Amino acid sequence: MKQVIVIKILLLTLFGGTVFLVTAQKKKGWTLVWQDEFNYKGLPDAKKWGYENGHVRNQEQQYYTHARKENIAVNNGLLTITGNKEIYPNKAYKKGSKEWQQKDSLAQYTSASINTDGFAGWQYGRIEVKAKLPHGGGIWPAIWMLGTNGQKIGWPGCGEIDIMEFIGNHPTDIYGTIHYGDTAQRHRSSGSKITDFTLQNDFHVFAIEWDKDAMDLFFDNKKFHHFVIDSAGNGNNNPFRKPFYLLINLAMGAEWPGPIDDTVLPQQFIIDYVRLYKKKNG
Repeated sequence: MKQVIVIKILLLTLFGGTVFLVTAQKKKGWTLVWQDEFNYKGLPDAKKWGYENGHVRNQEQQYYTHARKENIAVNNGLLTITGNKEIYPNKAYKKGSKEWQQKDSLAQYTSASINTDGFAGWQYGRIEVKAKLPHGGGIWPAIWMLGTNGQKIGWPGCGEIDIMEFIGNHPTDIYGTIHYGDTAQRHRSSGSKITDFTLQNDFHVFAIEWDKDAMDLFFDNKKFHHFVIDSAGNGNNNPFRKPFYLLINLAMGAEWPGPIDDTVLPQQFIIDYVRLYKKKNG
């Protein structure tokens, strides 16, 4: 009799968990159109995600590796990006070069950056990511977007949407920023920050709701920044009336986050899910 009761409890728990998962993905007024729940094991889904590789931007110190389990892996329903202190060969090295991406034969840090470029891009909707942040000096995780036409017209003309940026030297602040170019392609931006004292202890939901008129940035369903699309120009040439792709990365070092505190490494940026919703009848 006890065995039957135990089995029933287990089935009810499993069934209830499934119902909760489905319900959690439903939002009134929105339709779920793309997602990665990371309910598999290994590397990120190669049909959804690509990689940045090498020293990429901002004179950051980490070297982004490609499909390397030491820096990125999916397990137990979570995607984990790991920033490590380690020696790693720089494929872009050129003897005698003074360019920051090329001058060193060996990188001192590794990490990972994934994106949906070439796989999926979106124009308007709600993009929602549930994540737990790393911490420490020099740490710089981000959830952000770039215009899919970036290779053609460059930055800032393609636009950039920073849904979430965090730097370890500001351990209670989340930043959200919209970047774009003016008529002369000079960089312009609009952003805000929100403060929370549980950033490294808990998972939080970072999101943007975006339509042809405005963008709103959210932290755990609290709106902390509003941006009027026409601020970046009228009409269809506005970058924020065109498709964008998503990036998730763990950067380290560079001017803004400051020096890396080696004593806190390795650090992990943990993603529970990524979801894209479209407005119903919109």
